[in-house]
Amino acid sequence: MSESSAPAATVSPNYRTPEQEAAFKGAGAPRAHEVPVTALNPLNAHLFKENRWEEVFERLRAEDPVHLNELDLSGRYWSLTRYEDIAAVDRDWETFSSASGITLGFQIGTEVPEGVFAGTNSPFIAQDPPSHGAQRKTVNGIVSPQNLARLEPLIRERTIKVLNSLPEGEPFDWVDTVSIELTTLMLATLFDFPLEDRRKLTRWSDVVFAIPEPGGVVETQAQKREELLECVAYFARLWEERKANPGDDLVSMLAHGEATRDSSPMEHLGNLLLLIVGGNDTTRNTMSGSVYALNRFPDQYDKLIANPALVPNMVAEVIRWQTPLAYMRRTANRDVEIGGKQILKDDQLLMWYASGNRDESVFPDAGRLDIERANARQHLSFGFGIHRCMGNRLAELQLRVLWEEILPRFERIEVLEEPQRTFSSFVKGYTYLPVTVQRKAH
Repeated sequence: MSESSAPAATVSPNYRTPEQEAAFKGAGAPRAHEVPVTALNPLNAHLFKENRWEEVFERLRAEDPVHLNELDLSGRYWSLTRYEDIAAVDRDWETFSSASGITLGFQIGTEVPEGVFAGTNSPFIAQDPPSHGAQRKTVNGIVSPQNLARLEPLIRERTIKVLNSLPEGEPFDWVDTVSIELTTLMLATLFDFPLEDRRKLTRWSDVVFAIPEPGGVVETQAQKREELLECVAYFARLWEERKANPGDDLVSMLAHGEATRDSSPMEHLGNLLLLIVGGNDTTRNTMSGSVYALNRFPDQYDKLIANPALVPNMVAEVIRWQTPLAYMRRTANRDVEIGGKQILKDDQLLMWYASGNRDESVFPDAGRLDIERANARQHLSFGFGIHRCMGNRLAELQLRVLWEEILPRFERIEVLEEPQRTFSSFVKGYTYLPVTVQRKAH
């Protein structure tokens, strides 16, 4: 869409008061009720780092559920905040395309060399049919019911080992010691990645969507580019090795799959980074979120201790409550109306899963963890339609096994202070969660 054909945005970057500017981009933004609804920008990553995002979405759902913003670098974008609108857009890939990217104004890997993650080089999550289905089918076997049944004993063995090694009565960081360790071990298995280098997977996952800032995950765009180039080089070596000596891992599947075997190492990296982020960020942040949530709602922790049979439903409810990826983006293929608003061809739409999962019309008392919630599995966290998270059953398995092994071992996992949160409006997670554990007497 040309600039001349675009109607004026509700909020223009050129007409904002200092208070509105802070609400748009800065730390310590005004409370959601202190500014006009047009000045609200849920994309402000500080809202998530400061854990102040809920009030913004609560107001948008009530007053402006299909909400238009505009940023200098990203252009026009609509925030969808109600459950039904989000689900409808997610299911309709013909009208709402993934091919222009899944995050606002940013394709995965724009800091790596030209040709990676652009156009047909995009990972399959950022493609539409038919290429999406063909590439996804190449790796889908890794999360088949038969393979998950084969993996469960290994997941349980590793979970037991990590939990048995935890110090009793001494503070430690749950994020690094448990959540990252378990998910990274799983990723290394799925990729047949050298275990001694497994923390590289965690690092690359963190770097992909990191916002460069002083003291942050990465401090500059140049550092981000350099670290992702290391990832490119590492997987290029694995790619060549698996072409010659294939196994039953994800790298081999991509190297030999009919729809992916002719990819260059750069193109191949797009799908690998997608699988790294999908298998790492989402599961690890829900593992941490489960401990935090049960501490915030101790009556639910008591209920779980009294009835461990509630673990499967608790897992689904925690995934809803945590929502490890806050949104996904689509781009309109044609002019369309949503909620009385005129969406123009090429407009960007952000499906705010985090907001839809707090929609009181679907989840009563949605801000509260309820491990007996009847419709917990109807959450938006894994998406809908052709792009529904392919690893959802693996994530649920890892979380279920974790709590099946926690409950007989520990009286409590006690959170000592508020966690530190990820500086991102896309990955909704934790960087530090100090806890202590108390073992059960036997």
